[in-house]
Amino acid sequence: MRRSQVLGVSVALGAGLLAFLGMRGLLSKPAAVVQKNTVELTKVLVARTDIPLGQLVNEGSFRWQDWPKDAVGPSFVSKASKPDAIEHFKGAIARAPLIAGEPITENKLIKPGTGGVLAAILPSGMRAVSTKISEHTAAGKLILPNDHVDVILIRRTRGGEGHTSEILFRNVRVLAIGQQIEAREGKKGSEGNVATLELTPGQAEQLALANAMGEITLSLRSIADIAEASSGSETLGKSKERDAISVLRYGVKSRAYVN
Repeated sequence: MRRSQVLGVSVALGAGLLAFLGMRGLLSKPAAVVQKNTVELTKVLVARTDIPLGQLVNEGSFRWQDWPKDAVGPSFVSKASKPDAIEHFKGAIARAPLIAGEPITENKLIKPGTGGVLAAILPSGMRAVSTKISEHTAAGKLILPNDHVDVILIRRTRGGEGHTSEILFRNVRVLAIGQQIEAREGKKGSEGNVATLELTPGQAEQLALANAMGEITLSLRSIADIAEASSGSETLGKSKERDAISVLRYGVKSRAYVN
């Protein structure tokens, strides 16, 4: 055998031996140990089903749900701290809408005897005041709870020969229509002839006076205006009335208003 052939065979055998040893080392290498991080769980009270605003709840409205202990907020109701929570909340009223699986907190439910639902959802310092409405004074009865409106007073002029209008308040939230405090799914209009508005104490007095002076009309605002701050209200008795002139048309006297 030639010297070159011997050298080639030796190199091939050496490479094969190195490859064999390498594969043997990989196969015999111990498998890496995968360490699993365990999450400590606790049970918190959650809504079993969707609970609309104002609904009376019972034992079937809740269930205990495993929850990461590190993610439990201070307002959550845990089984460790309040094991009788389901019995405790039986007969309470939802003061805010709850969705299925949402953790229950004390401030989302109100117990009987501690005030009505409307009082529970009314912000501090505000007042709930009602005014009569009809189809033609409430946007064809398409105004729903939580809509925002302008409140307009229409009354006779001092001479009694015509009418004048003025905006009392702007961007006022509607708390309820009739006894409905939440817009119902599938309902395109509202039922009831009374609208309850969220007003300041001063505005509440003005609306009570305005109801005695004339007719109240609600002007529905765009949903884009809800985030805007209220522009305030004009004080009755100090608001600037528009100048009026008398006009004769075909012998009939009427009044026109000039800004």
